[in-house]
Amino acid sequence: MDFANVWHRAVDPQPLPPGWLVLGTAAVALLAVAVHPAWRLSRNVVTIAHEGGHGLVALLTRRRLSGIRLHSDTSGLTLSSGPPTGPGMILTAAAGYTAPSLLGLGGAALLAAGRITALLWISIVLLAGMLIMIRNAFGVLSVLVTGAAFVLISWYGGDELRAGFAYLGIWFLLLAGVRPVIELQRKRRHGGAPDSDADQLARLTGISALLWVVLFLVIALVCLLIGGGWLLDWSAR
Repeated sequence: MDFANVWHRAVDPQPLPPGWLVLGTAAVALLAVAVHPAWRLSRNVVTIAHEGGHGLVALLTRRRLSGIRLHSDTSGLTLSSGPPTGPGMILTAAAGYTAPSLLGLGGAALLAAGRITALLWISIVLLAGMLIMIRNAFGVLSVLVTGAAFVLISWYGGDELRAGFAYLGIWFLLLAGVRPVIELQRKRRHGGAPDSDADQLARLTGISALLWVVLFLVIALVCLLIGGGWLLDWSAR
């Protein structure tokens, strides 16, 4: 294997995708979020990002990550040990609902720089790291299927296929970051989700759970506006 060629393939900018591809993937991603039957399936990707966010921040704040579980009803659970209060616990709890949008924003920055293959390979590395911590069969299957799609398309796909897959994924994360926050508040308003991330954060910080939900929503909308602007601006050049 020529590692120099592999390295250049990862870091060199790829050709500019046509505008129709950027707009078309945005439309498909919007349908995947807005249409309920599609959302029931595509929300599993959001759960991977959500629980992966908890897990990654737990490690970054030096908490001990015990395991991650992903369930077929699109719920998930990330267990970590360490101080029950303090910045590490607060950041870990706050990472879930913000992770899809922040990952989408980071991905949009890479795409705006033309680093399509780099984005796909970084995604593979993150999924592989998450796979190590999965503790149930459905979770393993979900991450393996998602990772396999990234591997096959990044290695064997042509320029337009790789670009389309990358843009679809990033548009989806940016758009899908908003809906779970709205669903969370709807559940809370009807007395559900008493142990949600927002309610845990309220107990940890003394700040209203509603304010945490508002913060989640603001972050999601800002990431969508900025990240979407980057993607659309590049397509218009």
